[in-house]
Amino acid sequence: MSNFIKIVFAIVVCVCMAMLTTQAATNCQTVATSMAPCRTYLKSGGAVPNGCCDGVRSLKNAASTTTLKRAFCECLKTQAKSSGVNSNFAASLPAKCKVQIGYNINYNTDCTKIQ
Repeated sequence: MSNFIKIVFAIVVCVCMAMLTTQAATNCQTVATSMAPCRTYLKSGGAVPNGCCDGVRSLKNAASTTTLKRAFCECLKTQAKSSGVNSNFAASLPAKCKVQIGYNINYNTDCTKIQ
């Protein structure tokens, strides 16, 4: 009976980990999709492209819980670093779109402190 319980426990842990991994991937895909229209601005500055502010607003609205806000923050940081985003342009984007997100966007933001 003891081995059976260990096997069931291991299966439950694996399923939970798979669900968390899938959720994290989905969250980052949401961020990537929402921010796609902003790529040019985030790298080069200039005028904010059409659709970019809609994506920023959409992302803010989707971040309905503290957990999602923190997950989106981590995704933003990861994607910004990997795609060469200029941190000054990223920091200015919410104001240009007239959206308050409640934290500063930069590579050093501690996403765990977002409420």
